[in-house]
Amino acid sequence: MQSNLPDPSLIRGMTQRRLGRRDALRVSGLSAFAMALAACGVKGTGSTTPSAPAPDAVAKYWAGKTSNGTVNFANWPLYMDPEQPELKKFTKATGVAVKYQEVIQEMGPWFAKVQPQLAAKQSIGYDLMVITNGIQFKQFVDSGFLAPLDHSKLPNYVANADPSYAKEAFDPGNVYTIPWTSGMTGIAYDPKKITRPITKLADLWDPAFKGKVGMYSDTQELGNFGMMALGIDPAKSTPEDWKKAAEKLKEQKAAGQVRNYYDQSYVDALGKGEVWITQAWSGDIFQKNVSDGTDFKFVIPEEGGTIWTDNFAIPITAQNPVDAIKLMDFFYEVENAATLAEYINYVCPVPAAQAKIKEHAAAASGDDKSALEAVAASNLVFPTQADYAKLHYFRDFATPAEQQEYQSIFEPIVLA
Repeated sequence: MQSNLPDPSLIRGMTQRRLGRRDALRVSGLSAFAMALAACGVKGTGSTTPSAPAPDAVAKYWAGKTSNGTVNFANWPLYMDPEQPELKKFTKATGVAVKYQEVIQEMGPWFAKVQPQLAAKQSIGYDLMVITNGIQFKQFVDSGFLAPLDHSKLPNYVANADPSYAKEAFDPGNVYTIPWTSGMTGIAYDPKKITRPITKLADLWDPAFKGKVGMYSDTQELGNFGMMALGIDPAKSTPEDWKKAAEKLKEQKAAGQVRNYYDQSYVDALGKGEVWITQAWSGDIFQKNVSDGTDFKFVIPEEGGTIWTDNFAIPITAQNPVDAIKLMDFFYEVENAATLAEYINYVCPVPAAQAKIKEHAAAASGDDKSALEAVAASNLVFPTQADYAKLHYFRDFATPAEQQEYQSIFEPIVLA
């Protein structure tokens, strides 16, 4: 069997894709968000709870819809094996042809591109798309641009998805979306430099690591850790909470703890020994260990980490929604979830895929065997229930003004 893990050149591409997706959530992109909001005429409602569909919305949407034998699928780059083995398997099993395109680079531009057609009740040319939780997600929902899902058409999802996903704050009950994959923000450290276990956010303030701590330049990621260090849930935070967190982070900086505020380059800084301990994204650390043979550790601190999720969604004007939801459910068959996770190495929403990957590893040999065993054993791909319990979602900003306020509080820490 061929290795399902990407070569180092693809890993670098994955990291860049990850950064682009995070850019869609980061508040330094405020101008793009504001322009998108202004251009689209979308205003925040002041609530982070998604708009609920009418009680009969599901029945009305799906009434009379049938399979057309084709589905157009829009996704992010490098989010599937280039050979597309799962899609070929799907077509063979169902007869439904899939046109797969890696056309989503950032959420802001994607929403701006499809909004005019959706507002005019026209097809965007895609029946299925993968969108990230964040401000544009709320815009899609509040604007009525997403089809409500008929869970009776998702038996594999109902049977195999981790129940934690039904509790996601941005789409409780998975009314409009189900996960494609997720990633976590926590702490990474080099056990060759730090011999004691790292377990708490407070470790980022430990004087023993003075000058060897990496923090994110992404102000939302930075602010989240400041808040969680104080016991504040970022998703429920207020401007007063932001100010308290900023003071906590300023204390860290004034004490000389922080080597630098990094973007994706934190991975290289950790590899070079410039930092010993740093804020980190789970997929980056797993891929770094695979590509470079390092043994960096990734932990979700006791106080918590954050989670982001990329989600399947059907545009309300999709021409082939029955085929789209059939494909969504296909990826929740355990075997298909397993092979996808073997390639992309991000959090798999199907817990039973872990045992399936172990089966694949047992049948493999050499480097393939080792790589598959590493995926199956990784908490970065298969978090435990205890891990999930410690993960928080990002704060949704109801208006550009609210986002500007957040930015004005945390940005000076990075720039000063």
